[in-house]
This record gives sequence, structure tokens and C-alpha cells, in this order.
Amino acid sequence: MKITWLGHSAFRIETGNSVVMVDPFLSGNPKFEGDPLEAAAGATHIALTHGHDDHIGDTVAIAEGTGAQLIACFEICQYLAGKGLNDFEPANMGGTIYTEDFDVTFVRADHSSATLADGGITYLGNPCGLVFRPKDGPTVYHMGDTDIFADMALVNELYKPDVGIVPIGDRFTMNPRSAALACRRYFDFSTVLPCHYMTFPLLEQSADGFVAAMGDRGDRVKALDIGGSVTV
Repeated sequence: MKITWLGHSAFRIETGNSVVMVDPFLSGNPKFEGDPLEAAAGATHIALTHGHDDHIGDTVAIAEGTGAQLIACFEICQYLAGKGLNDFEPANMGGTIYTEDFDVTFVRADHSSATLADGGITYLGNPCGLVFRPKDGPTVYHMGDTDIFADMALVNELYKPDVGIVPIGDRFTMNPRSAALACRRYFDFSTVLPCHYMTFPLLEQSADGFVAAMGDRGDRVKALDIGGSVTV
């Protein structure tokens, strides 16, 4: 499995014959350089953790340009259907979508979910984390935007994720210290990919504090450059 960080919470996950674009906020991301459709070349699926504009991002354009199928909560699917998207699989927390190469389960996240794209606040269902279980490869837990919560222990008990994609930026998600506590207390990730930092001035600007807070597990953190990849 190859995982590429595209900035903020956007990742490209390649497993088997599938390419999953997660939270593809690209064209509006001041740190992303390049063409969103090139970054999404070959995409088979788009998976969204929640409905904020910095996570929906280029979903519609990528779906139209690649034919990728959307996987998201029910409200987001219905909202984007109104924007012309017509290939989607809706779910909600606790539910699983099954595909040829991977299963993806929606789990809890402590956050909010809405869009301002239409000039007002449109509610878009519950925010979620996403647990990807490939047919051949490690289990990946993209936490989405969230605070630490004790039921992360249940996520670990149920799915035993090997790779954690963890928001560390503070202000809207966990800060480096609480993100490290979540990883150390509730999980035994072999690889940790920090995200949701550096994008805007309000957020943490580096992963250094997170790596330090991880202590003796700091070597498990892979703070990728934007566009950088790791094979797991």
C-alpha cells in the first residue's frame, strides 16, 4: 500500500487496483502545488470524513474527471448529488462499505460538519473517522477532524489499525500533545502520519511538537512533505 500526503487532511491511498482520494482539498489549499486532477489520476474512489469545505474540496471535479465513486455519510452524498454527482455510496457511523480491494468503516469523530459553499450554513450530517481495511495490506485509520475521546479504545479493539492518520494542528482538532496521548494511550500504530497542520496561520506550523510528545514512539511518526509518500 502506498500513501501520499497532499496537504491538510488530503491523502491518496493506493491498494490493489484501487486509488482512494481522502478529503481532497487541493485547489483551495495554499500549500498544495500542482493540478488536482493530476494528483487524482486513476482515482477509483473518493472518501470524505465530513462536510467542511476544506475536506470536500475538489470532490465533484475529481469525480467528474476520473469517474471515481464517492464514499461519504448520507447527508454529504445527498448534498453533492444536488451538485451533479451521481455515483456514490452513503453510510453513517458504525456502517461499512465493501469494495473489491478494501472495506471502509465509519467511526466516531468529535467535530462538526457543514458547508458555507451556498452562502449559508448547510448541515451535512455527522463527522466521522474512516477505517480502511484492504484485502492485502495494513489497516489504516484516518481520524478525520477530531478531539481525543475515550472510545478510541473501542476503535482499536474492533479494528486494530496499523497506520494512524492523525490531526495535530490545534484550534479545530487535537493539538500535538493530545494527539500524541491519543496515539500512545489507545493505539499501537506502527506508522503515524500527522495531518491538518501548517495549512493556515491559525494551525500548528510543524510536526516537531507532536514527534517530541510521542516520546519513545517518535520514530514511528512520518512527517511527510506535501506530495511525499510512504509504502506500508
